[in-house]
Amino acid sequence: MTHEDWLRRAEALRPVTTHLIDGADEAGGGAFAVVSPRDGRVLAEVADAGEAEVDAAVAAARRAFDHGPWPRLAPVERGRVLLRFADLLEQHRAELALTVSLEMGKPVTDAHDIELRAVINTFRWYGGLADKLTDEAPHTASDALALVTREPAGVVGAVVPWNFPLTLAGWKIAPALAAGCTVVLKPSENSPLSALRLGRIGLEAGLPPGVLNIVAGNGPVAGRALGLHPDVDVLAFTGSTAVGRQFLHYAADSNLKRVWLELGGKSPNIVLPDAPDLDRAAATAAWGIFFNQGEMCTAPSRLLVHRSVAEQVTEAVVARARALRIGDPLDPATEMGALVGESHLGRVLDHVGTALTDGARLRTGGSRTLASTGGSYLEPTVFDQVAPGSRLAREEVFGPVLSVLAFDDLDEAVALANATEYGLAAGLWTSDLSTAHRVSRRLRAGTVWVNCYEEGDLSVPFGGMKQSGNGRDKSAHALEKYTELKTTWIQL
Repeated sequence: MTHEDWLRRAEALRPVTTHLIDGADEAGGGAFAVVSPRDGRVLAEVADAGEAEVDAAVAAARRAFDHGPWPRLAPVERGRVLLRFADLLEQHRAELALTVSLEMGKPVTDAHDIELRAVINTFRWYGGLADKLTDEAPHTASDALALVTREPAGVVGAVVPWNFPLTLAGWKIAPALAAGCTVVLKPSENSPLSALRLGRIGLEAGLPPGVLNIVAGNGPVAGRALGLHPDVDVLAFTGSTAVGRQFLHYAADSNLKRVWLELGGKSPNIVLPDAPDLDRAAATAAWGIFFNQGEMCTAPSRLLVHRSVAEQVTEAVVARARALRIGDPLDPATEMGALVGESHLGRVLDHVGTALTDGARLRTGGSRTLASTGGSYLEPTVFDQVAPGSRLAREEVFGPVLSVLAFDDLDEAVALANATEYGLAAGLWTSDLSTAHRVSRRLRAGTVWVNCYEEGDLSVPFGGMKQSGNGRDKSAHALEKYTELKTTWIQL
C-alpha cells in the first residue's frame, strides 16, 4: 500500500478502547489518553483498569480454568482454536499493523512484514504443537506404575511492553493457551489498542469467555494488582529489570506465584578481524541498533571491534546511519520511525548528553529531528571512544544509540562483552569455527548469534541470564512456564 493508502486507513480506524473481561466489553472506571508518537495527537481515550477491573478479569479467568471447558478440551481441539486465531490475525493483518504503528511509532512496513508475521507464526506454531506433547512413564519395579504428567498451571497473568506489543503478547498467550491455562493480559499503557483488538479476534476464533481477558491500565495500579493477586498462579513479564524486581516482591508478598522475567539487555556485538565480510558485519550492526528505533531488549548496542579494523567498521556503520530515512511511520519509504513518546525521547537524549560529558566521541546524530511534526523522532546516533565503565557502555538506553569500543585481543573482547549486569544476547563475527564455538561458550548470554544477528525461528528458546531474567519464551521450552509436573505412583 502507498503512503496515501495508510493515511486513509488511519483516518478511518476506530480502535477498541474497552477491557475484555469474561468475553464482554468492560469500560471500567476512568480513562487515559493514548498519544501517537508519530505526531503527538491523541489516538483514543482508553478504559483505565483499577483493582476492581483486575479482580473481575482474574475472577473470570479463575472460573474459566476451574469450571470451564478450555483446560478439559482435547489438546487437538485447543490447537484448532489457536490455528483459527492465526488465520484471523492474517485476515486482520493490515488493521493490526496500522494500530501498532500509530500507537508506538514503528514503521508500518515493519509492523506488517515483521511484527505481524511473528505473532501469526507464534499462534500457528503453538496451535500445531498443542497435541504433540507427551507425558512420562518411568521404569519402576514390576509391582508399580509411575506416571509423570504435565498439567496446566492455572491462571496466568501476562504483562508486556510497548516495543513489540503483539509479538511479545503472543509469546506469552499462545503457549499458555496451548497448555490449557487461562490468561489475563495487561499491555503497556503506551500501546494497549492492538492488544485489545487481539482479544476480540481470539473470541472470534472460538476462545470461550474468560479464557483470554485483557485489561488496559498503568503498571503501578493494574500491573501491581495483577502481581499481588492471590488467584494468579503464574506471572510472565517482559520489560525493565527494575519492574521485574517489583514483580518478584509482589509474588513474595502474596501467594508465591511463579514469576518468569524477560528483562533488559546491553548486548555486545563482537567483530573480529577475520570476520567473513566486514561490510556485512557493519551493515548488520547498523540494522540491529536502528531497527525498531533501537527499542529492543536484544539491540546490539555495544559494538566491540578489534582495533585493527575498528575505524573501517565504524565508518561503515556511520555511513549507513546517515543514509537512513527517518520519517512518518505510515510512509512505506520510512526506515526509522518515532520513539514511543516524549518522556522516552527525553530519557534517550539524557543518555546522549551524559555520553558527551563522559568524553565519548559523537560520530553522527545525537539530536532530536522532525520536531515540527509534533512527533518524537531522534537521529540515528553513533559514539566511539566510549569508556568501558561509562554509563553509555553499561546502561540500557533503549534507543537508536550505538557505543563502539575497541579491543586488542580475544580475552579482552570477552571480558568487555561480559562486563555488564545483563545477559540477554550477543553477536560474534569470525571465520574460525573453533573461535566461534569457544567464544560462544564463554559469553554469558541466552542467545549468541554467529555471523548474523536477530536470526532464528520458533523452534529455539529465547531468554536471558543474569539480570536479563529467567525462563524462556518461544519453542517447546516456553510450555515449562505454564505447566506443573505431577507424579502419580500406582501400586499394582
